[in-house]
Amino acid sequence: MRLVDRSTFPRNKLCGDTLNPGCLAMLSRIDPGLVSRVRKHALAITGMTVTGPRGAQVSADYPGGFSGAALMRCDLDQWLLESAAAAGAGFDAGLTVSAPILSEDSEVVGVRVACRSREYELRARVVVAADGRASRLATTMRLSRFSRSPQRWAHGAYFTDVAGMGTHGEMHIRQDGYVGVAPLPGGLANVCVVRSRPNLTHGESAESVIVRGIATDPALAARFTRARRVSDISVLGPLAVDAHAAGCPGLLLAGDAAGFVDPMTGDGLRFAIRGGELAAEAALSEMHSGVPAYRQLHARRMGEFAGKWRINRALRSLVDSPRALILAAHAARAWPAPVAHLVGVAGDVALARQAT
Repeated sequence: MRLVDRSTFPRNKLCGDTLNPGCLAMLSRIDPGLVSRVRKHALAITGMTVTGPRGAQVSADYPGGFSGAALMRCDLDQWLLESAAAAGAGFDAGLTVSAPILSEDSEVVGVRVACRSREYELRARVVVAADGRASRLATTMRLSRFSRSPQRWAHGAYFTDVAGMGTHGEMHIRQDGYVGVAPLPGGLANVCVVRSRPNLTHGESAESVIVRGIATDPALAARFTRARRVSDISVLGPLAVDAHAAGCPGLLLAGDAAGFVDPMTGDGLRFAIRGGELAAEAALSEMHSGVPAYRQLHARRMGEFAGKWRINRALRSLVDSPRALILAAHAARAWPAPVAHLVGVAGDVALARQAT
């Protein structure tokens, strides 16, 4: 197996930097040593705090005493790469995939890559495209496109000295979008301000989006009085990607290339890791049988993720409706049990229970 990536590692990537309990359980099944390393260096995340308009707040621990883990994505990705190399995978950094190579029957039989001014071909029996939301392979083969609605942009950075940080991931849902805040080792906080197109000012800088998102929020502004931004700002958007298939003959999709639903519940890495595992299983099946496995992969992804996608889409729609959001905030204040249940679902605690 050969891995290629346009980046060199370690590298930064906009992410919530949190693995939920179910995601850790899956990683433990794949590579127990990697999870031990994560647990040793990460901050334990014991639950979630969700706030809404007009002071509504619900805070809940993951059921059963389970915990997730928070660590910087650049560290996690480097360790995942080292784990793959230890399992026998070759790796080439700094190679940009420019296009698929097609046979006379329009089957993908490899990729064209570029490194500096040099271009060449890499042939493969099966290609797994995990090249992100704007996947050149998925786009070229007309398998995915950016969603027309809703269109949101995420603006993320690391801060220090944020007051009131604990061991919960935080989601602050407002009428103009939402702000995610996650504690990290060393007193850092991952802060991500997500806004839809109508709530972004034309020409506004990324720094202004974050500053305005915090300063105009009474619940957050006081906590950032002494905070300092200690990283560059990353911007990602539009977020949502619709994929109508999980591949085509010779090509399988994984990660955000296979479709991206704004993971408001903090389970993006669970989708990525399990989606990669499903693509690997489909690739092995295709190489063994010679029969394209992209339909099989699509069916397995739907069976695995459809329920969580519905929850994320429902939350996405809620944020887009100020009236519904205010009603939900009132309901959560009077009856917090459904939100507490949602915390367990978002954390994929059922998967963690199955692993024990």
